[in-house]
Amino acid sequence: MTAPSPSQPAPPLRPRRIVLTGFMGSGKTTVGPLVARRLGWSFVDVDDVIEAEAGCTIAELFRRDGEAAFRERERVAIARLAAADSLVLALGGGAMEDATTRSLLLTSPETLLVHLEVELATTLARCRGTEHQRPVLADEANLRGRYERRMPLYRMAHVSIHVDTLTPEQVMEAIVRAAD
Repeated sequence: MTAPSPSQPAPPLRPRRIVLTGFMGSGKTTVGPLVARRLGWSFVDVDDVIEAEAGCTIAELFRRDGEAAFRERERVAIARLAAADSLVLALGGGAMEDATTRSLLLTSPETLLVHLEVELATTLARCRGTEHQRPVLADEANLRGRYERRMPLYRMAHVSIHVDTLTPEQVMEAIVRAAD
């Protein structure tokens, strides 16, 4: 686990919500429910909320409305959800690319933004077989470009945890310690 740099906002002393960010395959939707259960909080995956509200999958939204329209839906959903108490919130992998979303999550009182850092090789291993849900996996050069573009944004989080060699339970324990 790495502490925030001097240029990063300090994490809240007692967070009322924890937001998980990181590249696909980092374990946000696996670890999030574990953290929520441990704390007695709720868990929400932003992508699930967007799909329920749109009545279709994220992939269909991208095809039908384009990425810009999806990102606007995502920004609105995150802003609404990030105001809730006793919540563990998992972001989609691209959410941190939006400056408004980043700023909101980094500066909202009582919000702890946690980056689950994963190597690209780990992402590829963990996500193998999900190409039908994640078409970007089929284009490794594009995937690498996304990874490299997003990593500095993820690392702006209050806390980064290197998760490649950790079990979900170990990641959960690290998050709970960071929130304590």
